[in-house]
Amino acid sequence: MPDLPDVVLWSIPAFLVLTLAEVISYRLHPDEEAAGYETKDAVTSMTMGLGSIFTDLLWKIPVVAVYAAVYELTPLRVPVVWWALLLTLLAQDFCYYWSHRGHHVVRLLWASHVVHHSSRKFNLSTALRQPWTSATSWPFYLPMILCGVHPAALAFCSSVNLVYQFWIHTERIGRLPRPVEYVLNTPSHHRVHHASQGNYLDRNFGGILIVWDRLFGSFEPEREPCAYGLTKNITTFNPLRVATHEYAAIARDVRAAGDWRERAARVFRGPGWQPSAASPATARPAPAPEPDPQPR
Repeated sequence: MPDLPDVVLWSIPAFLVLTLAEVISYRLHPDEEAAGYETKDAVTSMTMGLGSIFTDLLWKIPVVAVYAAVYELTPLRVPVVWWALLLTLLAQDFCYYWSHRGHHVVRLLWASHVVHHSSRKFNLSTALRQPWTSATSWPFYLPMILCGVHPAALAFCSSVNLVYQFWIHTERIGRLPRPVEYVLNTPSHHRVHHASQGNYLDRNFGGILIVWDRLFGSFEPEREPCAYGLTKNITTFNPLRVATHEYAAIARDVRAAGDWRERAARVFRGPGWQPSAASPATARPAPAPEPDPQPR
């Protein structure tokens, strides 16, 4: 197995230092402080990040087992050398785009990813607000293993991608030079991704590169100030509820569904899906009128 560093682990000190620097930058501008950080929100984001480190270890055990089995079965091999790692990172970023997009359009996948969007603030601590049920991403990277990418090389590139995305969770950086904005994912592009306005919803899914969004029709430039959070925001800072609230909502909707078609749609259609008024699931008979009360 190639000896590749744990990029996320080595980056944790930098995450903390940069987050502290951002907090101080808001404190130095009292007129902007309220927009920057809220203590409970930031603590929740950091708690979610710390919790995800431990839950990811559990989820990775079966995923690594599947990847290792598939890697042994495929005859292809991608060498773990610098130039191949660059190509692997490009492929991983492409797969990340589709994984990220899928986690916005399939409600069961959204139930995991919604954690990252649940903060109404947008700052570096928001980048740490990670789900505790991250096992939903692995199928999107299986084609890379089938092509001979070593699981350790995939893990390394995934870590690089995750570390890159830390710095784009900020309002302290404005627009960058046009060539940079055209190719790379930037704070401006990612602010749009975290916004809850209708014209910004489900846009800018790229990890490192924004060119995937330009190619596949999901790009939206930042034109107006962003309102962050969900279309229906949660009102809790409890980490367990933050991690599970959408799963609970799915369970409630499935129980209330009228038939199996609606139950499946509640799980696998988009997060905002609602049955049409004319669908059989909603065309339920009206309740019988109550009889007039009898005189006593």
